[in-house]
Amino acid sequence: MSLSPRKKGHTRGYVIPIGGAEEQTGSQKVLKRFVKLCGGRKARIAIIPTASNLSDTGDKYIEIFEKIGVSKAVSLTINDRAEASRQDYLDQLEQVDGIFITGGNQLRLSTILGGTEVAQKIRRMNARGVHIAGTSAGAAIMPEHMIAGGATGSIPSGDGVNLAPGLGLTNALLIDQHFSQRDRLGRLLTAISYNPFVLGVGLDEDTAIFIDPEHSFEVVGSGAVTVIDPIHLSYSSMSKASKKEALSMLDLKLHILSKGCTFDIEERKPYPPK
Repeated sequence: MSLSPRKKGHTRGYVIPIGGAEEQTGSQKVLKRFVKLCGGRKARIAIIPTASNLSDTGDKYIEIFEKIGVSKAVSLTINDRAEASRQDYLDQLEQVDGIFITGGNQLRLSTILGGTEVAQKIRRMNARGVHIAGTSAGAAIMPEHMIAGGATGSIPSGDGVNLAPGLGLTNALLIDQHFSQRDRLGRLLTAISYNPFVLGVGLDEDTAIFIDPEHSFEVVGSGAVTVIDPIHLSYSSMSKASKKEALSMLDLKLHILSKGCTFDIEERKPYPPK
């Protein structure tokens, strides 16, 4: 899936996947950085709580963003595919500086939003300069391909991951979340073994990457980001592995980045904090 075309005269907005469990009180480094990027006290934020089965998720994030200090925060309650075509929701998205996609069940998110007018609108708005953040399931759905589930553990295996289509806000990364906390290295390795071109990015909780329009990102938050670069992979046993069988993957490159580190996606090069 190609990125939505950037309109002439517009700079593409940031894409901000968050590993889940971001600080919602206290320092709130990730959320405050998102609000500042969107305009601070002038920011207008739309919240999409579709992934959550809890009825108060949207209201909770409205309260969080209002306490941080924004001009306006609204929640678009989309619980079925028909609601993802509501004209009033599409009109509200036209008025915002940032869109925040909450956590929950990523398959609920993809099956309700996938291919709808709201999903297409999110892509177009990002191409016009609106910043898109998502936490947990909201982070997983951002790439072209979404990790929908898989086994825990550090070893990749023949059936270690389930994939589904994502929003296509980036086609250069595969993203997993709650990464260290839920021991998800194996499933991320399995996912990138299907196509050893994309970078695998594992986000710890309360940790985000802020992907800028020049295709570089900075790490923000209290945890770490694991980046797996398979571009020089010399051998993978995926094509002949049976279910549950451990994979061989030779000549991978792995980086661990904490706050302040940056990464050039096109050059595939990490940098220490400035």
